[in-house]
Amino acid sequence: MTEASAPILLFDSGVGGLSVLAELRAQLPDAPIIYAADNAGLPYGNKTEAQIAARVAGLLGRMTERYRPRLVCIACNTASTIALGMVREVLEVPIVGTVPAIKPAAALTETGTIGLLGTEATIRQGYVDRLEAEFAQGKRLLRHGAPGLVAAAEARLRGEPVDRAAYARAAAGLRDQPGGETIDTVVLACTHFPLVERELAEVFGPGVGFVHGAQGIARRVAHLTEGQAFVRTSPDLALFTRDGEDVAALLPALAHYGLNRMEIL
Repeated sequence: MTEASAPILLFDSGVGGLSVLAELRAQLPDAPIIYAADNAGLPYGNKTEAQIAARVAGLLGRMTERYRPRLVCIACNTASTIALGMVREVLEVPIVGTVPAIKPAAALTETGTIGLLGTEATIRQGYVDRLEAEFAQGKRLLRHGAPGLVAAAEARLRGEPVDRAAYARAAAGLRDQPGGETIDTVVLACTHFPLVERELAEVFGPGVGFVHGAQGIARRVAHLTEGQAFVRTSPDLALFTRDGEDVAALLPALAHYGLNRMEIL
């Protein structure tokens, strides 16, 4: 039987998974949460698949042993598309991953042209190819790796100014491809990107909608924990793999998301 105080562990390379946490709070307000950010490994997008798989599996192994979560949510598209299978093999807790929201985007598009913004590691995965083949047949899916948006989202949450050019470059990366002018739906295939959706909407202009998987992930977590008791015996925890001034600068944003304790792994 699951301990009522056993937390849900949300894992991301940085603070992008806070977009998932916001949805999870809406559905499971009483669930104790540990939000784990591998900021020592950030960014994941420029690492090899082998590096990411080994790092994610190793860290989640240590975290589950120490904190005994009832469920682990990998709130990171890059880590999920690469390491989800390996993690499920080695951990004996339910694992929820994050996948690019190509299925809902295909249902929404009216022009038939979908843009996908992700990390460079995510957009090259065969997993994305399979999602495209299954759900976006007859559509055009244009992909662009936008690592600058990860840095922009992290900086924005630290309260630092962000150069608007970072958002314009991401939009141009899709718009400048053949057929890019007809994009009407953009998949935000990195959990960092919904944190800057408003800024992206400004540079893409009217007539473009955005989709991401946070609500679906939260629904899946709620389904897997249905009927379980939740008791919060201490304030929810933000866990980092590296300390530093940039982490301290995040404290107000973390508190906004209900994370009122911080530890370094």
